[in-house]
Order: sequence, then structure tokens, then C-alpha cells
Amino acid sequence: MNTGQTVRLGADIGGTFTDIALDCRGTMYSTKVLTNYSAPEQAILDGIDIVLHDAGLTPADLDIVIHGTTLATNALIERRGARTALVTTEGFRDVIEMRTENRFEQYDLNLRLPTPLIPREDRFTVAGRIGAQGQELAPLDEAALQAIADRIAAEGFGAIAIGFIHSYMNPAHERRAREIIAAKVDVPISISSEVSPQMREFERFNTVCANAYVRPQMADYLARLQVRLKEMGAGCPVFMIHSGGGLISVETASEFPVRLVESGPAGGAIFAADVAERFGLDTVVSYDMGGTTAKICLIEDFQPKTARTFEVARTYRFCKGSGMPISIPVIEMIEIGAGGGSIAWVDAMGRIQTGPESAASEPGPACYGRGGQRPAITDADLVLGKLDPDNFAGGTIRLSVLNAQDAIARDVGERLCLPSEAAAFGIVEVVDENMANAARVHAVENGKNISDNIMIAFGGAAPLHAARLCEKLGIDECLIPPGAGVGSAIGFLKAPFGYEALASKIVRLSHFDPAQVNAMLAELKQTAEGFVRAGTAGAIQREITAFMRYVGQGWEIPVPLPDRDFTPDDVEGLRDDFRKAYARFFGRAIEGLDGLEIEIVTFSVKAQDERTAPERLQITRGKAMLDGAPTRPVFDPTQGRALETAIVERTTLTPGARVSGPAVIVERETSTVVTSPFDVVMQDDGTLLLTRKETAA
Repeated sequence: MNTGQTVRLGADIGGTFTDIALDCRGTMYSTKVLTNYSAPEQAILDGIDIVLHDAGLTPADLDIVIHGTTLATNALIERRGARTALVTTEGFRDVIEMRTENRFEQYDLNLRLPTPLIPREDRFTVAGRIGAQGQELAPLDEAALQAIADRIAAEGFGAIAIGFIHSYMNPAHERRAREIIAAKVDVPISISSEVSPQMREFERFNTVCANAYVRPQMADYLARLQVRLKEMGAGCPVFMIHSGGGLISVETASEFPVRLVESGPAGGAIFAADVAERFGLDTVVSYDMGGTTAKICLIEDFQPKTARTFEVARTYRFCKGSGMPISIPVIEMIEIGAGGGSIAWVDAMGRIQTGPESAASEPGPACYGRGGQRPAITDADLVLGKLDPDNFAGGTIRLSVLNAQDAIARDVGERLCLPSEAAAFGIVEVVDENMANAARVHAVENGKNISDNIMIAFGGAAPLHAARLCEKLGIDECLIPPGAGVGSAIGFLKAPFGYEALASKIVRLSHFDPAQVNAMLAELKQTAEGFVRAGTAGAIQREITAFMRYVGQGWEIPVPLPDRDFTPDDVEGLRDDFRKAYARFFGRAIEGLDGLEIEIVTFSVKAQDERTAPERLQITRGKAMLDGAPTRPVFDPTQGRALETAIVERTTLTPGARVSGPAVIVERETSTVVTSPFDVVMQDDGTLLLTRKETAA
């Protein structure tokens, strides 16, 4: 796909807004429309009409539509999926309820584990056993499966998940069980050896349950979207962005919707990585704040950090283990319920709290005038003067300052005996501190110092809070790219066609069998490239990774492998590569223990089409100060009071222009608040650079 010759559209459904970005042969058009919960595809169609009109195009001119959505995530969090049956190995019925028996809050005597996705009465067991090496220890009880299929059919389940012990080594029993049940029950069936062929049964079982749970809803939605697009005259192909940051076909997404759980945030991370590469920034923290959540992601050497598992719907903020584990390749980030629509409230101890509940688009924050009565972060930003009530979302939504003040006074101010402005300041300080804490935790968990990074902020609400977040984190510079308000949708347009295939097989280096490993990798390459070929006929690049550990350890670290066939002579090289990687992670490798063996646990093949690197730019520090801009009072958190603040249209700034904070840079999809410790400089490509005054050249 040549970005200069095609008309491409990215569509990102968020909890509050649906973002649309149209790349018309190198010129970008974008818009935000409120998300339609009853018919999510309608918001996409409405947004497409707007950007096509702006570009002077028709739906028939579209060459490709790339879509990401939080619908699968929301279905899991809100438990709005299909009634799902789990068929599992006899003796493993309660794995998804027992979890790993880890206490994520060691000293909480009232610790409550998350409720399993599938209740116990909907879990069915069958005799039959595959061993840890893939051998059949006991045959599958097909007669019992026939009876289970009859019961599932009679009770009206909407989806079925099949997860057998050690099926990642040998999927024969799972495949046979699917055949038997499918002959009697006409509902989608997901098997763990296809959804997540990795070891650790709790994570694998939970992942296949999640896939089955959201599959009917997502398949129905994606089918409706394709039909509606064709009806409006768009005959182009539709692709989905998955959680690992690559593009897959709609058919693949319908079969494996769990791969879409972090699709929207993945687009944002790709957007930030592209900005980092253009400016040659090796260490970046991306900050994505929309209407419902805020996401923090570390980007090194122009690549977002990735992982093989992540958690959805944590019940304890920042606590690993308190959520629903999903075992799929994913761009690693930390996500909290802190968006423009997040509800502010006062707890029993008189403390201001924000989120995770969101006003979303229906009814929306109180200031929207759509029936919302409870105060949201957007209401607080409006009361503090950060937003222009007459120019929100390009003037398409008129905001009511009075509604915002009343909601904040009623739910927060009166309870704490604070005036509306002070209560609003308390609300935004709490949400900014929560985001700062999340960023610190994420950095520390990855062995990094957050203040060493440059921030890239995007999303409708992030530019409003980025400067204050930088103050709290000790970050001196922050970039706000063009199109930041619809950053994830633009990121979709920059995503490669890509897929990561994984397989768990424990291979000790002392028993390394090159022929066996080569055969496994060849199969993974074929799988990964098969998904990529659904979208492109161009050149494909591959990344091969082994997840390795010392024998006896509980977790593995990634070790890059060469993309070629292995020979017996490679064993010592693999051992050295692991030790070097281990030293990078933990400071030193473990030496001096006789007989301490090293093993490979999981193999990964990531395939994607080759992309041209973006043109490099130099950061401009700027000299000439822009004066004479109109002002309005905006609350400055550093000063603790409202200051007369310059209000500057982003389109009026030229490269090198510098504006001294406090200032607000306004545009259609967002506003950038420059607090008093910062200046802002326009870059050659239209990016805004927030730079701390004491560090400015």
C-alpha cells in the first residue's frame, strides 16, 4: 500500500467518541462523533460522511478501511457477552475460579477474587488426558461428549469454549471434541489450542473463555458493519487492528475476537512510535487519554514494548493478578479508568475519587446537556477554563458551564464544603496524580526511570492534562502531534499487516533437537504469514523469539533468534544469547551453579509487511515569542489560581513560533493546555513541543 496513492480510512470506536481519520493521498481529514452504543457502526458511518464531504470524495473512492474498537473489552468488563459453556478435562472444572492461588494483596484479610467469566454450573468435564509431552494418557470419552452436547443444546448456550489440559502440545482431543459438539449444537465453538496455544492452563482456559464469550456479539457487529459500508457505496476491504499492533482480516477477527481486546490502544502506541521515529527519540512514554480510559506505554528504539499476556478489568487498581488474564500477544501498557468521561465522587472517608465508572457518550458528562447529572473530568476541565464551551469538538457540541458547576457542587463541593472551582481543581489533581502513579508503576515494573523519557500525548483529553502530568513526573519535554485528538485512528493507518504465532514446547538446551525446532518454527512461520497474506502480497519480514529461563524458574524472558534453520552447533550460541539477555534484565546472569540448565518454553514468530521508515525531523527549539493573542482566565495548578491565559489557534502558529505558558492551543479535536512552567514551540511538521522553561535553550 502506497500512502501517497491510496485513500485510506481509520475508525476507532472509543467509550465516548468514535474517531475517524481519512488519509487522502497524503492529506489528513479527521473528525470525532459521539459513540452510538445501540448501533456502534452508525457512528462510523456518520464520521465517514463528514470526512468524505470535507475531502470532496464519495464512499466508492475509499481503498481500505482499518478499524479498531473497545467493544470486546467493554463486553468483558461489563459482562455483556453470550452465555458460554466451558468443556474441560475431568478434574479441571474449577481452574478459572481457583486461578493461581496468588494473593495480589498480601495483607488484605477481606480479599475478593474476581468472579470467573463462566459460572460453575456452566462448566462441563469429560474424561481423557493428554500428557505434558503431548502423548495420549487416556482416550477422550466421546460418549460423555455426546451427552454434554445434548445438554448444551437444550439449555440454549450462545457460545462454547473448549480447554483441555496440555492441548497446546497436542490439540487432537480438542479438535475431536469440537467435531462431536458441532454436530449437535449450532453455535460458535472456540478451542484453546487455536486461540492461545501456550502453557499455563489458567491463562489459556481464561483466554478461550473470553474469546467464546464475546465471539457472537463481535461477529454480528462486524458483519453488520461490512453490510452497512457496502450499502453506503464503499466496496473496499475492511481490516481490523489487533492487540499486538498488526492488521488482520475481518474473518480472522470474527473467529478470534479476543485478539481485538486492546486494538484501539494499540493504534495509539503505533501512532506514538511513528512520532518517536520521525524525531529520532529512543526513549518515549506515550500518554493516551480519551473519554473513558488513560493508557501509558513505554516505547524504546521506536518500538512499543510487547507482552504475551495482559489483564482486563482489574478489581484492585495497579495490582497485578486482580484482573482477568488474557494470554495473547499484546502491546504492553497500563490502563486506568481516567478519561474525560470518568465520574468524580467522594468516598466514605471524604476523599475525592475518579472513575472507573464513566459517563461515556450516553448520557455523557453533565456539561453535554444530554441527561448526565454526575460530574466528570470534562466538567472539571470546563469549570477551570481549559475548554471553550462554544468551541468544543469544533463547535459541534455546546457545553454548559452552569450544568458542570451544579454537578460538581452537588456531588463534590457540598460534601467537602468547597466552592465549585476548588472542587474542580481537586478532581483534576486526583486524576492527574492517579495517572502519574500509573506511569511510575509501569516504568518501575519495567526497570525504567520515567523521568528519562520524552512524553508523546494524544487522545481527546490527554493534551489538556499532559503538561501537569509532566510536572508531576519530572519530564521536561512533551510532544503533541498533529491530529492528536484522533491519534489512535491515525495510528491504524500506519500499522503493518502483521500477526504473531506462538507455540509452547519446553526444550532444554542439553537436549536441543534442531530438526524438531526447525519443523515447529516452519509451521509457525506458515501460520503467521498466512494471516499476513490475507492483506498484502508485498515483502514480509519476520522476527523469531524464544522465551527462555533457567530450569526451575517460573517465568521466561524473550531472546531474539536468527531467522534460519538451526544446527547442533547453535546450542552454545543460544546459551550465550540467553545469558546476555538475562544480564540485561536482572543485572547479571546466574553463574557458578553446577548443572544449572537453560530451557526454551515458548517459540514466537512475528510476521509483518515491510514499511518505509518515515522522514527524519530535527526538534526546533524556537526563539520568536508570539504576543498579542486573546486571553481568558484559566486555572493554573502551579499557581493555584486562575491566570489570564493566551488562547491561540493551532493553525495560526508557524514553525519555530514559541508561546510562553500559561497558554491554551486550541484545535478542532482537542486543546493543549500549557501550564506556567512550560513554553510551547511549533515544529516543522506541525507538532507542538512543550518544554520546561528552566531547560529551554
